Amino acid sequence: MTTPMLQAAPAQSVHVTDVGLFGPASVTWRIHEDPSMLLAGLRSLLLQAVHPLALAGFDANSSYRVDPWGRLRRTGEWVATVTYGTTEEAETAGRRLRALHARLAAGIEPETGLPYRVDDPELLLWVHCTEVDSFLTTFRRSGGRLSDSEADRYVAEMRASAALVGLDPRAVPTTVAAIEDYYQRIRPQLRVTALARRNLGWGFAPPMPTWVSLATPARPAWATLVGVAVALLPPWARRMYGFPGLPTSDRAATLATRGIRRSLLLIPDRWTDSPARRDARRRTGS
Repeated sequence: MTTPMLQAAPAQSVHVTDVGLFGPASVTWRIHEDPSMLLAGLRSLLLQAVHPLALAGFDANSSYRVDPWGRLRRTGEWVATVTYGTTEEAETAGRRLRALHARLAAGIEPETGLPYRVDDPELLLWVHCTEVDSFLTTFRRSGGRLSDSEADRYVAEMRASAALVGLDPRAVPTTVAAIEDYYQRIRPQLRVTALARRNLGWGFAPPMPTWVSLATPARPAWATLVGVAVALLPPWARRMYGFPGLPTSDRAATLATRGIRRSLLLIPDRWTDSPARRDARRRTGS
């Protein structure tokens, strides 16, 4: 008697959703979807500017003077793509950015006489650390709830973003304390140049369409945001700019940041949500 052959069950296709580099369970999503990111972005730009070589490279290769709002929009799109895009979308954005950096001009910083390259790993590390620190610090000071272990987890998660710009993730800080140690090491290289002071003044009153400037409160509102972003800087960076670095300034900045965040939370998501974030929520079912 022959034994009947057992037929294998038909293979079932398993659909695995690509959550991207981080995913909805990450601390990165929690921070980057918060309205405090507006202030955090301004803080990071102001902090990055106290590195003369990083600022010189930015100034020589950016269109921010003629198109400041477009420059801010493109930066926001980069952060949104890296945060919420698929793994392929994030890696494609990273390849494009690395190729762009490789094409940008090198130069000499006029006040220090030091040469710079836009794709210098040391400058890329400075930009990365100031961004991560600004996003995390502003979120927490604006009232975002995060434990110390979650804060360290965020710093570690952001190594994935560092890899996209060309950094070795093993050379990137993985904890809040490591970022503070990095600041201590690099502070002798930092200073506020004449260009940084000029850009700060320009940042308080960037060009706006005439009707926006005259018919809306956009200009004073923007100046207020920049002023609060200055106050959110570390005390040593505020002192470099010539502003007080006192604890009372920190407390005032924290209160102002919480008030701004509460106001921004009243804006409906449909007005502020990025396409990348909407797509990610649909893709992941979150």
